[in-house]
Order: sequence, then structure tokens, then C-alpha cells
Amino acid sequence: MTWQTLHRGGQALTPRSEVVRLACFGLLIANLAYLASVWQGWITDDSGRPVPTDFFNVYTTGRLVLDGHPAAAYDWDLLYAAETALLGREPGAYLGWHYPPTFLAVAALLATMPYAAAFVAWLAVTLPIYVVTIRAIVGDKLGWLIAGAFPCLMPNVIPGQNGLLTASLIGGTLVLLQRHPLLAGVCLGLLTYKPQFGILFPLVLVAGGYWRTIGAAAATAIVLALASLVLFGVTPWSEFFHWLPRTSQALFSESSHTNWYKFQSLLALVRMLGGSAALAWTLQLVLAAVTAIVLCVMWRNKRVAYDLKAAATATGVLLATPYVYIYDLAGLAVAVAFLMRRALVTDFARGEAFGLAFMTGLLLIVPFLGVPVGMMAAAISVALIGRRISQEDRGALARA
Repeated sequence: MTWQTLHRGGQALTPRSEVVRLACFGLLIANLAYLASVWQGWITDDSGRPVPTDFFNVYTTGRLVLDGHPAAAYDWDLLYAAETALLGREPGAYLGWHYPPTFLAVAALLATMPYAAAFVAWLAVTLPIYVVTIRAIVGDKLGWLIAGAFPCLMPNVIPGQNGLLTASLIGGTLVLLQRHPLLAGVCLGLLTYKPQFGILFPLVLVAGGYWRTIGAAAATAIVLALASLVLFGVTPWSEFFHWLPRTSQALFSESSHTNWYKFQSLLALVRMLGGSAALAWTLQLVLAAVTAIVLCVMWRNKRVAYDLKAAATATGVLLATPYVYIYDLAGLAVAVAFLMRRALVTDFARGEAFGLAFMTGLLLIVPFLGVPVGMMAAAISVALIGRRISQEDRGALARA
């Protein structure tokens, strides 16, 4: 049984319809056109100095590591001074280093190259990994187009952000989980460089009984931590935890941070609408708890298709944390990829094609609207997953 409700020229719209491919191709061209429009002055200015985008703090941190001062990356004053010295002027905004010491080695490796080369090398690694991951999830050549068409591509490529790496590790964990649980665990262990996106995984893995993946993830995380201790000593870890409360206060305190639209979370939406910090945190924690419970129930339910469990998890890890930016929404590409993988088997569920198109539209306007609509796009993903589960359950009952 299929659920085909949208029609074009008298034919049902399916994932293999030409209109789907043309839409994806159009979005891909739009991404490339936007990149071309900012090409001049994208990575370096006319004098050859770095343009202080998000990658700049990674490079500066790497230089501090190579100079023998890895712990200085966590000191706001020292890092800002290093950024100013490297840029030849004040950056104009503090670009902080908020990652655990396990990520210092990556920054140091990039800093062995000139700035522009390091920027290009970062994209040359993370972009193909992301594209290959989405293609592997979809399981069809349509996956290449979906990866290139996703609206959150440019918010990662232009500033040299790491959302593509995060999406690749989330997607890699989920696509490898069934057949290669140990490799899935390695991906999850590597995801500890952004721990806020890994907190739900232990729960769903326990619920699903993926013990080997849990073991591999723990082993990978421990190896990374030990390696950072050997390479950089204890001080970066002590500084990381010392500066963590100040970082949290700076990011989420009303007195020091009013750009709530930059965060794509429920907490940010509540604060933007004038809600108190207490209300915002309460609602965010409730959302995280509900998300965790729903995911655990899904992973214990053998009747729910694996693709839908994976899509829900990729969406859930974004909903559960208050610390999610526009570039992190590349993780929604993983959810879309799993939904498309399911649709290629069963065709679109009722309203699914429209929902995916609406989600895409929201993500396209995120940079221009000044509202955390990324969370709304994630909510649409949840609705699509829930509707498909409901329709597949009804279809199973009808056939019984």
C-alpha cells in the first residue's frame, strides 16, 4: 500500500518523480550561486589577512597549541589577544573556543598550514564526508542531490563551521548502527567534541540493546581524552571546566546576550518572546525529558521502522539542547535523508512531500527572518515522523 496524495499532471508525486529531482537540483544551484556571490573576500581580505569568521577561532586556537599554550584557548582575554595579534586588528567580536581539549589536536593540525589553505582543507574534508553520509543514508543516487540541496549547507561553508562534521557523525552513528555497531560507536565517540548532541544517544542505545555500540563509543571517548592528556597535559581540561560556567552565563544570560535569534532552540524562542529565564529553562528541560522518553519508547518498539527511529533521533538531539545554532541544523539533513530512504520504499506518506518542502522553506529563511524557526523546522520533522508511524500502523492493521 502507498500513500500518494499529491499529483502533478495526473500522476502521483513520488520520491523518484522528476519534480523532486528538479527541486533538489534547483536548491543545489541556489547554494552554489550564493557561494559565488560572496566568493571575493570570503576567506581572506584584499590584503590577504583572514576574514574573522567562525573558522578564525579554530585557527587561532591551533596556533596557540603549536606555540605551546593550549590552555590559553579557554581564557577569554588570552584568546582575544591572540586573535587580535593574528588578524592585525581587533576582530570586533569575541570568537570563543568552547570545545573540549579532545578537539585541540584538530585545531593544531589545521594551524600547520597557511590560513586560506587550512580553511579550504577543513571544507575539503568535512563537506565530502557529509555528502557521502547523506548518500549512504538515502541509499540512492538521489542522496547526492539531497545533500547538496540542503539549505543549511552554506551557513557551514561560508564561515567554515563544523555543523557538517556534526551531521556526519550523527548520521554515521545511525546508518552504521544495525550492520556495523562498533563503527557506529566510534562515530558516537568522536561526537563528544560536541557533547550536547550526544546526551540522548546512551538512552536510545540502551533502549535498543546496542551494547557493543555503547562500549565502542565509551572506548573511543576515553582514548580521545587520554590522548589529549598525553599531548597537552591536564591544564586544558582544568581550564575547560573552569571557564564553562562563564561561557554558559555569557551565552544564556539576558544581561550579556540578547541575540536570541541566533539560537535555534525552544529556550531561545521563549526568551525572544519575552519569557523569563526560569520559564525558558523549565520548558527546555521538559522538552528534553519528553524527547528522551519518546525516543526510548520508539527504540523499544520493534514495530516502528528503523528509518523512522533514526530520523526521530537525529531530530531529537537538536530539540533537546538549548545550545544549537543555524549551522547545527545540518543535522536535520540526516532526519530528511532517513525519511526519504523510507519514502523510496513506500512512497510519500500523506502530506509528507508538502511537509518536507515547508521545512526546506523555513530553513531557507532562517538567516533572514531573525527568529529561531529552526526549532519549528525540527517540529515539522517530528510531525512527519509521527504521521508516518501512525499511517504505517494503520496500514499494518488493515493488512492483518
